[in-house]
Amino acid sequence: MRAIWTGAIGFGLVNIPVKLYSATQDSNLDLDMLDKKDHAHIKYKRVNESTGKEVKWDAIVKGYNLDGNYVILTDKDFESVMAEKTKLIEITDFVEESEINSLYYETPYFLEPEKSGSRPYALLREALKKTGKVGLGTFVLRNKEHLVLIKAEDNLLILNRIRFADEIRDHDELHLPPASAVKAAELKMATALVEQLAGPFDSEKYKDEYNNRLMKLIENKAKGKKVTEPKMKVVHKKTQDLMAQLKASLGSKKSA
Repeated sequence: MRAIWTGAIGFGLVNIPVKLYSATQDSNLDLDMLDKKDHAHIKYKRVNESTGKEVKWDAIVKGYNLDGNYVILTDKDFESVMAEKTKLIEITDFVEESEINSLYYETPYFLEPEKSGSRPYALLREALKKTGKVGLGTFVLRNKEHLVLIKAEDNLLILNRIRFADEIRDHDELHLPPASAVKAAELKMATALVEQLAGPFDSEKYKDEYNNRLMKLIENKAKGKKVTEPKMKVVHKKTQDLMAQLKASLGSKKSA
């Protein structure tokens, strides 16, 4: 793995030099865009809007349109705004992880200590384990400030980027049914269905079946096999009684 950021975690007066690694990888198939006529690759070019000519990466700058005029920003400008946050994740609070709504979670990363940071890294990890808390802090990554939480898991410190409150949309405009719309008998049966399907979370149980089937379709097409269009089964009908659906669900096997 290649580190995407190097810096330090600020833990009180303790500094922990660390490297940051992406904890996830894309499971999508690598599909190329082709011309329908001759299957030639489609390429994107960075073109000057005024001249129509292609612009090289080293000739491109970033700018902000302020009152009709562009203010050009350099790498040094981005870094000078909050220089300390480009190299330091300062933990300002320790909270219960259960207090953070899953709506705020964004992207996970692995944290690895530099050689000089091994002991303080282990110290923070064990302190988080013992208290059951997670650390909250902010830092700048790719010219944007991020709110993050740091948690201990096994021998690892995991950093999760989480959203700021003003990044979460208000849901007041949605038309949602009230709790009074639910009948007591239906709720009792729905609760029984939940209990029937309940079990411990096992991440290995869930696979990306769509990509697997798409790959199989690609292989079949390569062999010249005809692809048949599947028939969709109607699961829900407006005329079907909700209680009847619940009873049928409870009567089916858990694996279904």
